[in-house]
Amino acid sequence: MISYLIKQNLLVIPSIDIKDGKTVRVVKGIPELNCNEYGNDPIEMAMIWRAENAKCIHVVDFDSSHDDSHKNYRIIKSLCESVVIPVELGGGIRCLDDAKELFDLGAFRLVIGTLAVTNLPEFEKILDYFGPNKISSAIDVLDNEVMIRGRREKTGLDPEIYAKNLKYIGLERFIVTDVSTNGMLQKPNINLSISIANATNAKITLSGGVSGFQDLKDIQSCGVQNIDSVIIGRALYENKFPCQKIWRVAESGIFDGGY
Repeated sequence: MISYLIKQNLLVIPSIDIKDGKTVRVVKGIPELNCNEYGNDPIEMAMIWRAENAKCIHVVDFDSSHDDSHKNYRIIKSLCESVVIPVELGGGIRCLDDAKELFDLGAFRLVIGTLAVTNLPEFEKILDYFGPNKISSAIDVLDNEVMIRGRREKTGLDPEIYAKNLKYIGLERFIVTDVSTNGMLQKPNINLSISIANATNAKITLSGGVSGFQDLKDIQSCGVQNIDSVIIGRALYENKFPCQKIWRVAESGIFDGGY
């Protein structure tokens, strides 16, 4: 068992990426690999992770993100109803009404990326309406530059400066992804998360590149308490852990730190 080695303050979050109603794996931000090992049903996948005792699930709607399509909403609603744990949801949130609709589907928290760059007043409206416990921001980074629109468009923004500006308006959590490591199983860019944590003193969820248990130990040993959670996708789907139940720790207290 490796569960007893995982400190309770590092929350492991399985990722479910949805495209065309199916579960996909993502490589460098591109949803291109089917999860044939587990099947393509996102609802079934959520129930599998819950059965493995996951405490939270991260869901990305790629159709909404890329094409402003709501065709996955019925599936997302059923997914949220199928598990009794928080589901954080990202992809294609463009206005306050979108946010309201996604919370009505059953989301626990929304992860917003592009809107905070392209329409900051609307993002602030959402943040003010729901509060920082319900809204987080995705900071997708490639070559030290913030990426938006499904990680396809460069912004020229420095990640640390951008994060500090969002922290100033009240944001308290960032989902930080090095796009170059995403889905590559070649170790996460821990230094990127450390730099944003130190610049903002906000809570950080590290995403991208986790290849196995040693990476989790490295994240824990980096010495930055603000990095309190990690999103894992491909490594879980491809059974890169000697024991998949890495989050089997006491349920009580896991959210006391404010996740």
